[in-house]
Amino acid sequence: MSLRIDSQPVQTFSALFELRGSPEAGELSLTSPIGSTLAQLHWAPGEALLKNGSDIRRFDSVDALIEAATGAAIPVGALFGWLAGRNERVPGWRPDLAQVANGRLQATRETPGPTADLRIVFERS
Repeated sequence: MSLRIDSQPVQTFSALFELRGSPEAGELSLTSPIGSTLAQLHWAPGEALLKNGSDIRRFDSVDALIEAATGAAIPVGALFGWLAGRNERVPGWRPDLAQVANGRLQATRETPGPTADLRIVFERS
């Protein structure tokens, strides 16, 4: 997973990831390319947690949780659909699903600014 935010200065984020669950309740583990855990995200109705080592932060929603972990508001509900090849509509986002069958997804946030480019290479288990 890589994310580029065209802010001043440009922000970039990349990590290996494991996504489980659904938009309503799930987990996202982010690890560095060398295998160290960067963060673990957990969400369920009424609960959204970001675990970074022994530090645990609570958030009001999964969307706020994802933004805190990655630096951008990535629409988690749509992300599950996009990874399944469904063109979930999200205001401001333009997914490119042409390569989902080959394990590649790209989505661009055009509004609100700054623009963001999300690229994911994945395997289904």
